[in-house]
Amino acid sequence: MSKRDYYEVLGVGKSAAADEIKSAYRKKAIQYHPDKNPDDKDAEEKFKEAAEAYDVLSNPEKRQRYDQFGHAGVGSSAAGGGGYGGGGGMSMDDIFERFGPLFGDLLGNAFGGGRFSGGGFSRGGGRSVQRGSDLRVKVRLNLKEIANGTEKKIKVNKHVQCTKCHGSGAEDANSVTTCQTCHGNGYVTRVANTILGQMQTQSTCPTCNGQGKTITKKCKTCHGEGVVRDDEVVNINIPAGVMRGMQLSVQGKGNAARYGGINGDLLVVIDEEQDNELIRDENDLIYNLLLSVPQAILGDTVEVPTVEGRAKVKIEAGTQPGKVLRLRGKGLPSINGYGTGDLLVNINVYIPEKISSDEKSKIRQIEDSANFIPDQAAKDEMYKKFRNLVE
Repeated sequence: MSKRDYYEVLGVGKSAAADEIKSAYRKKAIQYHPDKNPDDKDAEEKFKEAAEAYDVLSNPEKRQRYDQFGHAGVGSSAAGGGGYGGGGGMSMDDIFERFGPLFGDLLGNAFGGGRFSGGGFSRGGGRSVQRGSDLRVKVRLNLKEIANGTEKKIKVNKHVQCTKCHGSGAEDANSVTTCQTCHGNGYVTRVANTILGQMQTQSTCPTCNGQGKTITKKCKTCHGEGVVRDDEVVNINIPAGVMRGMQLSVQGKGNAARYGGINGDLLVVIDEEQDNELIRDENDLIYNLLLSVPQAILGDTVEVPTVEGRAKVKIEAGTQPGKVLRLRGKGLPSINGYGTGDLLVNINVYIPEKISSDEKSKIRQIEDSANFIPDQAAKDEMYKKFRNLVE
């Protein structure tokens, strides 16, 4: 099951200030607190989920990585992330120890602050702000683009704001009136009797869907939706070191929201082109170099491919199959800026399957030479290599 968006978990917008995030978390913690929901496993999971979201969004560095790379940027695979990826979340004791002081007077603050309501976010009694849906696209990169970072321009077909009504959905200014149900507030208030006493709740106005206004004459271009479908070219800056499956977020480039609300995000999923010569292993690159028998015996200087071109490698005389040469810093950069991987040159030796009679004769002349008969040291070394592979 995929993780929910952290902003959605706390019910805040992506531009929310630190105080707003703190207030939203306190509200969620109060709502799903174990003392108010005894033996409720669903409430306990939501309590933990809110703590996880707050831990990331309250930390500027983690939040920046999350905004750019989503959950992949703060998971256990992200260096220094300190996140929750891989299933290793906080225990209840950890949550109470770290965030307990934020709860304050639980009952006194139970219904303060902002609230999240069906597709939009409203602050402290204000009107609901609609949010457009996110879009997901896949971008395919080659190794050179991954190594250096790149900029891609892609055409996206999506909902954009109607230019006729500027997103209002109304034919003109006279076609908009104040909602008679909520009197322009965007929400309705109800009083309920609970085990904790009489409590006041607020919910989105069912008549205007939280807008605080109704439209008497709809825009003919967008039919009252405030958005129309069109193409837009989006520039995407992709940092160096991204990996297949990683997701980047381009804020505000998703679908436009109805009634001039907040645009959704464009989620960019990274894919990689398979290179003809180099194999990627995390930040390292692997090249399988095939030598001839004379090259392995006598030594040579050969060229191997790198991301940027070719590099010369010296092959020592007597090089054995299976030996690995390491070219430091010739791999791919870390997405978090923690150094660059290496290029690993894996040595193999080509043994011809067919040879001429003359070639056979020449080989037989040296097959009994002491230098061509493996000694005990060579046998021991080969045994160690196979033993390591098995273990």
